[in-house]
Amino acid sequence: MEAVLLFIVGVVALALFVFLSIGLHELGHLTAAKRFGVKCTEYMIGFGPKVFSKRIGETDYGFKAIPLGGYVRILGMYPPEKVSAKTRKPSRLNHLVDQARQESVVGLAEGDEDRVFYKLPVRKRIVVMLAGPFTNLALAFVLFAIVLMSVGVQTGSNTVQEVVPCVPTAANPSGTATDANTCAGSAASVAAEAGLQPGSTIVAVDGQETAGWDQLKAALQGAAGVTSLTVQAPSGSTENLMVDLRPVTTPVLNASGEPTGETEERTFLGIRPETTLERQSIAAVPAYMWDLTVQSVGALVALPVRLYELGVTLATNGERDPEGPVSVVGVGRLGGEIAALEEPPISVKVASIIGLAASLNLFLFLFNLLPVLPLDGGHVAAAVWESIRRKWASWRGKDDPGVVDTARLLPLTYSVAVVLIGVGVMVIWADLFKPITIGG
Repeated sequence: MEAVLLFIVGVVALALFVFLSIGLHELGHLTAAKRFGVKCTEYMIGFGPKVFSKRIGETDYGFKAIPLGGYVRILGMYPPEKVSAKTRKPSRLNHLVDQARQESVVGLAEGDEDRVFYKLPVRKRIVVMLAGPFTNLALAFVLFAIVLMSVGVQTGSNTVQEVVPCVPTAANPSGTATDANTCAGSAASVAAEAGLQPGSTIVAVDGQETAGWDQLKAALQGAAGVTSLTVQAPSGSTENLMVDLRPVTTPVLNASGEPTGETEERTFLGIRPETTLERQSIAAVPAYMWDLTVQSVGALVALPVRLYELGVTLATNGERDPEGPVSVVGVGRLGGEIAALEEPPISVKVASIIGLAASLNLFLFLFNLLPVLPLDGGHVAAAVWESIRRKWASWRGKDDPGVVDTARLLPLTYSVAVVLIGVGVMVIWADLFKPITIGG
């Protein structure tokens, strides 16, 4: 019963973080737009039927029934048509575009004609559209700072947690021994042959002190042939072990510990280190976020392939890739599982949930920068193109081409929106009926 309650607490905590992330993202857009005098009539969390709203000034603030996003209604997102609608050939598409233009200025009162988005200078439009994603980035920084400074990050030590019995191979990437305690298809590891025991601490390699895992790893990789290990037993006694460190061919593993199909030649001792939590200073946060940003960009690049693989998995009822995409539903479930874990202390659980929320905000920042409408990056790209086009016309002595008419891109915008909704539904379905779990 306690585990169930903790699971619910974890889900609710992640849900609140998701609401906070969405709310602050939209608040970033709203604040910037209002700062530049643009009229904003709605600030809503969610989509669909309105659940609650309250008017403050000229803006309605509220919640809608489907909590999978949010929006700010900024008036004048689309400029008026340059060519009169009467001179254009009637079509369903033109009618759709005209309707969108009309709806974009609904609520514009007399005297508000200049309080529209499209009349802002390019730089201010870019600020308005980037204010949302950069709010997510700022929130990610704050959350990561809380985790790193209050709890810390797991850091390997020079104390042996486990001795790997065998040299890893593609067939046995973890290096485990058989039931008969033999290494079928590979050799015994150097650590196993030397009799190294869990709980021992390797304090020096060939006389070079090793204060932590990074130093120990570097020393081992730099060693070759017969090497002296200064080992301190759990009792405190110290001895020197002579080991023969030979380069061996081992499989390359991904972040989940699965073989990638590639191999590498390296010095292999055969130990796994104990890990400890080390608190970091705020100066460590940017570098930590940069590493995660690089990983997230790689995940974004691989996203189409991952989505295709997820579709195949759902169609064939196969095993789900633990590194595949997850929705907010999946993130909430992971938060519940973290809270329900037995072993970690409460501080580690809280830090893990906060870290998950921070990672979500970092991903939202990067995803919204994609230069595709209706994402924020699409509007930024249109503004940048407008600036380039205007400068090019000025250099050539041509007339100002004016504002980029994003209304003409509505067919593409709606197509992308349909794709995003379809992808979202597929991933939510997978998270409900074939979820990724912490235990794999």
